Amino acid sequence: MRPAVHKDAPIREDRPPLVLRLKPVLDLTDDRLLELSSLNQDLRMERNAEGELIVMPPTGTETGDRNSEINMQLRLWAKQDGTGTAFDSSAGFTLSNGAVRSPDASWVEHSRLEALADEQRRKFAPLCPDFIIELRSPTDRLRIVQDKMQEYLDNGMKLGWLIDPEQKRVYVYRPRSPVQELEAPEKVFGDPVLPGFVLNLREVW
Repeated sequence: MRPAVHKDAPIREDRPPLVLRLKPVLDLTDDRLLELSSLNQDLRMERNAEGELIVMPPTGTETGDRNSEINMQLRLWAKQDGTGTAFDSSAGFTLSNGAVRSPDASWVEHSRLEALADEQRRKFAPLCPDFIIELRSPTDRLRIVQDKMQEYLDNGMKLGWLIDPEQKRVYVYRPRSPVQELEAPEKVFGDPVLPGFVLNLREVW
């Protein structure tokens, strides 16, 4: 039975994720994770490389607004560019290390998507997006999100941005390059991976 919630109880806008250790009791396959996600559409679920289930509650209003702005800008550029597809945080991808991740925003070249079977595209596509944005929420530990960005790099990401609204800082990730830190930038540029894409951060800050 769920505990009663008092009408005047404060609403926590952002809550930290819940990590469930399942092995050796349960092997969380891609199909099982997809079924769980379908049954609990208000929650965002991931599986890390160790097979643990990560459950993330809905984001707060402010974080949701920022994420919507980021996805809108990326989607509009992708439509105009025409060489790839943009995805929001509801899309999951199976990385080569076995983790299933759902970045806040991502983009994949059409040629890579077209190389997949229809069944693979209907589930968690077995690839790491070419471009990924993660938006740090107030409860996210910076080290954990940075580790996730490094995981994307290790699994084939070509460009990644970790956006920290509280500090107005952007961490830029590229293969075989040190992480670049940008202090309160008004814009960040996707060239050469995303030619011509410019994220206007004034709308995000």
